[in-house]
Amino acid sequence: MSKRARNGFTNAASLLICGLLAGVVVAASTFPAVAVSGLAAKVGAETFGALPEELAVARAPQISYLLASDGRTPLATMYDENRRDVKLADVAPVMRQAIVAAEDHDFYRHNGVDLNGVARAFVNNQAGSSGRQGASTLTMQYVRLAIAYSATHPADVVAATEDTSARKLREMRYALQIDKELSKDEILERYLNIASFGNGAYGIYAASQVYFGKPPSKLKLEEAAMLAGMVKAPSQNDPTTRSGRTLALDRRDYVLQNMVTTGAIDQRQADAAKATRLVVRDKRTPNGCVATNKKGWGFFCDYFYRWWMAQETFGPTTYDRERRLKSGGYTIVTTLDPQAQDGADRAVRKAKPVTAKEAAMVAAVEPGTGRVRALAVNRVFRPDGPGNPTNGPHSDPKQRVKGARGTYPDTMNPLLTGGDGITGYQAGSTFKIFTVVAALEKGIPLSHTIDAPQRFRSEYVIDRASPTACPGTNLYCPTNSDRKAGGVLTMWSAFARSTNTYFVPLQQQVGAENVVDVAKRLGIGFRVDREAGWADDPQAAHDWGAFTLGVSATTPLELANAYATLAADGTYCVPTPVQEIRGADGGTLDVAAPRCEKRVSTGVARAAIDVARCPVGDDSATSRCGTSRTAPQVKAAVDAPVAGKTGTTDGDNYASMVAMTRQYAVAGILTDPDWPQTTVKMGHNQRDGINPPVYQSLAAAMQGKPRIDFAPAPTELTS
Repeated sequence: MSKRARNGFTNAASLLICGLLAGVVVAASTFPAVAVSGLAAKVGAETFGALPEELAVARAPQISYLLASDGRTPLATMYDENRRDVKLADVAPVMRQAIVAAEDHDFYRHNGVDLNGVARAFVNNQAGSSGRQGASTLTMQYVRLAIAYSATHPADVVAATEDTSARKLREMRYALQIDKELSKDEILERYLNIASFGNGAYGIYAASQVYFGKPPSKLKLEEAAMLAGMVKAPSQNDPTTRSGRTLALDRRDYVLQNMVTTGAIDQRQADAAKATRLVVRDKRTPNGCVATNKKGWGFFCDYFYRWWMAQETFGPTTYDRERRLKSGGYTIVTTLDPQAQDGADRAVRKAKPVTAKEAAMVAAVEPGTGRVRALAVNRVFRPDGPGNPTNGPHSDPKQRVKGARGTYPDTMNPLLTGGDGITGYQAGSTFKIFTVVAALEKGIPLSHTIDAPQRFRSEYVIDRASPTACPGTNLYCPTNSDRKAGGVLTMWSAFARSTNTYFVPLQQQVGAENVVDVAKRLGIGFRVDREAGWADDPQAAHDWGAFTLGVSATTPLELANAYATLAADGTYCVPTPVQEIRGADGGTLDVAAPRCEKRVSTGVARAAIDVARCPVGDDSATSRCGTSRTAPQVKAAVDAPVAGKTGTTDGDNYASMVAMTRQYAVAGILTDPDWPQTTVKMGHNQRDGINPPVYQSLAAAMQGKPRIDFAPAPTELTS
């Protein structure tokens, strides 16, 4: 039928139905008298002509896909409803034919409303027949689903699905209008994308994946017939249950026989399909970060989720942002590098099993972009707390006697990135790099010498009762970890040996407030309220004598990004978990672009990198590192130009390390996150210390990557 003829017939049908349902006396041979009078009586005050002509259709919720940085490897899926719209051309022809055979034989012949079917159904239902008939066309069914999905109030959803003549009136009115505006194939495409197929599968794409593990373009005849038979009652005709499988197969056979009736297939094909053993998968699409593609990737996924929830771009409230993520149909290419992530996962679990109280945490950041390439910890991303009795006893004795359990092996705490009560961990001497930068910015070169004693009597005032106070005074008196004098050292050799009594006087010389300012510029967050107050008050920061020794809290991610800023010639980039975000329409969102700015001069950054090569066994053409280094094995393990630093705190309850190349900055912290005052000694170079996970993670990330040397430092800052 031509479009013009269809429209003419539609207009006539509209007038006919309008008359019938408004109670107007119309002679219509297609409607028995009982249908005319009965329908008119049932409609009541709501008339056909009073309904709006336009059906406003909201986009049905779409599943969002998270991919690794290669744009191919799945990371996670997130959804309120598992649905992914597809074009009709991407649906197997047998699926299109099967749904028409199952639900509406005359779909391609009527104009949205099957007048004969309405009359037959009404007569059958009024006569009290045992089997009720609905007479809803595919177009009317689409209207019903579209109204329900577009509803903004629960009462509207009920009204869209309740079994009343008023509801059918609306469906007929809108079906006639839609049939004028859309082609039959467009209507069929929309129906297939919105229909429910059970087991959390909405739309033909999700149904094909859930039940058969394939795209809808690959559906076979018997598979298509089964799916088409399910839409009438998805829960009842569920082939993944014992009782539902028999009903699903009966419905499949019913659809196949109807396909013979419609001429889509012949009897031979139908019989062959009926005889085919149907293999149905029972695999719901994973949802959320607890169901990532790989077990070790949950913490990165959670970092992404928290990042998304903090972006006002996605809505004014967290509720709006979550709904947009789980229903917007986004394809999100994250920054997770599978090679780097898998290497980091192996390294942390090699150092500490998931059953250990100690957490070995590693974060990797790309200098110059802020892209977070890996987040790994020897934990399982699953809920802890009272609902999880499998976790070990709490390591804090006061909590343990109360029956409290620790957050190992399972936790969903953001251990690597901070937030939700996680304020961070002391990173020890890795903070000395901030003093180096502050000194360089004051024009003090790397060759600057200080005679470092075994104990340094500083000008910083502290509590007399502190074990770090000079005996009988209120002055801060730090000592070296080896309890030996350092002698005359340069910035190179002091950094290589991590000599405390060199860096406290250097900080005193340049002003602790300037060292704190460098840390802030490089991204240290100061989440502890007291420390945040000091960091925001230059006078308070001026008296922070122990700051250079890393007594302030940070996270592995912050620490990695701070060093990455120096590797990027002083360009700080906001850490980000995303490379590209594509909407369902194919457009990209600007929020994924790197946010970078210059925070340290190029010369100062290069000089800081020059000094940071010493602790990890590397040398530049100008550096004079001396013979003592805290982690000399890193250079050989990574087999690339490398820089970094180790860190330890008083009491050895924290151990940290940073190692970086031009392409990656990796930071690790080892501690007991449940009990920072732990009596367990956190180590460095032994097999279960923090150094191996860091340099092994870096070595794994660097496999197959070019070896790029760091740029030389300017002469005025080295000599």
